[in-house]
Amino acid sequence: MDTEGRDALGRSRGGLTSKVHLLADDRCRPLVWLTSPGQRGDSPMFIPLVQTLNLARRGPGRPRTRPDRARGHKAYSSRTNHVYLRKRRIKATIAQPDDQRAHRRKRGRAGGRPPASDREQYRQRNTVERSIGKLKQHRAVATRCDSEDVGVPLRAVA
Repeated sequence: MDTEGRDALGRSRGGLTSKVHLLADDRCRPLVWLTSPGQRGDSPMFIPLVQTLNLARRGPGRPRTRPDRARGHKAYSSRTNHVYLRKRRIKATIAQPDDQRAHRRKRGRAGGRPPASDREQYRQRNTVERSIGKLKQHRAVATRCDSEDVGVPLRAVA
């Protein structure tokens, strides 16, 4: 396995960087976390993140692999992600970036309807931000001291 995939270290203008992609529940508990090199985009990591979800049930039965709702940052807004969520019948609250909104408007009626957004649900997206804040409190996560002697800061992405 190559170093880039194992350590998720990437190059940028500031040096070595990593991104954390996180699924958290409404109580700020991390459910799934994936890291990627810093120069990679956020949107391609969304589907592997959701596919990794495995929630154990209290009683017997196989674990849940489908969340009730996905709330995400506008970096995760893409047609591919929205289609994936729609196929799996997962409600989505992901803001649309201004450039996507402008492109849709420019196409007129052919641009289609904007994805439905619920303001109250979007406000609850801060649980992921708070969960990342809790993770950053742990020095081993913030500086990656557990895997290397050199401290490399993580760039968190919700």
